[in-house]
Amino acid sequence: MLRPRELSRSVSAFAARTPTLLPATHTNSYALGGREVLLVEPATPYVDEQREWIAWARALAGAGRRPIAIFATHHHPDHVGGVDALAKELALPVWGHAKTAELVPEVPFARRLDEGDEIVLAGPRDEAWRVLFTPGHAPGHLCLYEPETGTLVVGDMVASVGTILIAPGEGDMFEYLEQLRRLSRLGAHMALPAHGAPIEAPSALFDKYVAHRLMREDKVLAALGATAAAASHARTGGATLGDLVPVAYADTPVLLWPIAALSLEAHLVKLIRDGKARKDGSRYMVVSGT
Repeated sequence: MLRPRELSRSVSAFAARTPTLLPATHTNSYALGGREVLLVEPATPYVDEQREWIAWARALAGAGRRPIAIFATHHHPDHVGGVDALAKELALPVWGHAKTAELVPEVPFARRLDEGDEIVLAGPRDEAWRVLFTPGHAPGHLCLYEPETGTLVVGDMVASVGTILIAPGEGDMFEYLEQLRRLSRLGAHMALPAHGAPIEAPSALFDKYVAHRLMREDKVLAALGATAAAASHARTGGATLGDLVPVAYADTPVLLWPIAALSLEAHLVKLIRDGKARKDGSRYMVVSGT
């Protein structure tokens, strides 16, 4: 794995080993800006990787680039695992959404960013990165967009290796799909994901993610109807998550069914919100007329 990787005169990447969801094994950090630099994703909790990350950040000075802050797209451990150590070692403030700050209480966030904010980085060409609030994968998830070059930092909205988990509780499938559609409408030239290689013309991938999730939603709804009917015949009423996973995820290896169960529940929460399903205790049922 090549690191650091220079993506342009003002964007470089550093992939650090993190405890992330396989098949991904690393999380990408990015240095944005030609002179003033924003360091994105203080990801790694591993001391050896933190040393390499710090060396990368300090070496930016050799190209006339000066880090001014560390930015976290969201609170998951494979994105903020090194935030405390890296911020202290480099004496840099931490920026992110208020919800991320709330979920990482051990670290003070010097700047709490939200939709409509702008991060201006001075340089040979000043860069104005727009802050986009993109909940769905995580409640405080932020993306960054630089319209002049069409560069979009997407965190965990999509990946070019592996997939994105929408877990019940902190994830929201409805919001996630809405934000993917919104990102697609930007028509960005390049997306910088937390996992995997940069993505050219990413709108096609955003649209593909939406289509795939809707296909899975249809499978979940069909499975709900089939298993609920069988349960009704057996006079048990409705279907449990355990009943639904083998049907809705029959095309998925059994080894992945525990993770599939989380996605399944997120889909069911959305179906309930859409008025297509209901829940009674631990059992789910199709709403009549769906």
